[in-house]
Amino acid sequence: MGNSLNSAVLFTLGDLQITLTVVTTWGIMALLGFVSWLATKSMGTNTRSGLLQTAAEGIVSTMEDAIAAPQHARQLLPFIATLWIYLVVANLLGLVPGLESPTRDLSQTSALAILVFFSVHWFGIRSQGLKNYLRHYLTPSPFLLPFHLLSEVTRTIALAIRLFGNMMSLGMAALLVLMLAGFLAPVPLLMLHVIEALVQAYIFGTLALIYVAGGMQAQELHRQKDN
Repeated sequence: MGNSLNSAVLFTLGDLQITLTVVTTWGIMALLGFVSWLATKSMGTNTRSGLLQTAAEGIVSTMEDAIAAPQHARQLLPFIATLWIYLVVANLLGLVPGLESPTRDLSQTSALAILVFFSVHWFGIRSQGLKNYLRHYLTPSPFLLPFHLLSEVTRTIALAIRLFGNMMSLGMAALLVLMLAGFLAPVPLLMLHVIEALVQAYIFGTLALIYVAGGMQAQELHRQKDN
């Protein structure tokens, strides 16, 4: 098992090192894919909805209602919902004996933050076109361009470090309590881990939603002013 900053290398593929974080991420992806298949395999048939499908539909409906950009909800739902679901599973994985949450690895949270960074531009360009999207970096003055670019970089770094720092500190706090109290307080500790894992997943997904939806709405405001 590796530490929080440097995940253990399990095997190599040529010069490529495959770490525990990567393998764990593959496992989560496979699990979510399998559960999604089970939940949706009866959709479009006359078969009565099962408990798993009903639960999945309820979760998706709740996340769709949570997206605070109604005009873009259907467009943003697949990306934001995937982030939320993946992070909930990844953050809670640390409760399984012998496993570590991949979000305790800075490389994992950095990859997620970079994904959000590119998604902001992808959705902005897709919604408004390349020319209109790039123009907002020069609004209201071209002199603000360096500040706009700096803001893009700093918020991406902050997004990665916030999730990593909170999950690492949560794991260290749990370990410290177990060392001091043994198993005298396992239930409160378990509940703290669950609540914090859910909160951190929600915060990361919500910040991603704010960045993406905010950028798309900003483009629309600029276009309305031009018209």
